[in-house]
Amino acid sequence: MTIHQSLTAGRWQTLSFAEQMANVGSEVGRAGKWQGKDERLFLGAVARALELLDLTIADPRWQRRRTELERARELMNDAVSGGIVYRTTFEDLERYFMPFAIAARSGR
Repeated sequence: MTIHQSLTAGRWQTLSFAEQMANVGSEVGRAGKWQGKDERLFLGAVARALELLDLTIADPRWQRRRTELERARELMNDAVSGGIVYRTTFEDLERYFMPFAIAARSGR
């Protein structure tokens, strides 16, 4: 299921790497906020974050960063499952994504 219709239509590729990652990080933050509080909102944020991350992975401009992006996706899945494999938390992920949000904001 595609959640971000306008982004999959090509708009995502107009954003910089920092902007793309900041958007993913925003959904990661929402997921962390709702984890253990509201399952529907939590799962919605997780689905959106993973979809945006997949769009970023598929963006041909970032092929040299593919390993990093795929690792971020793996860690996101670990956090969703309770950190079973790598002990990843949403706080860990937010620390990773925050510099992208700062860079995207300063680039405007």
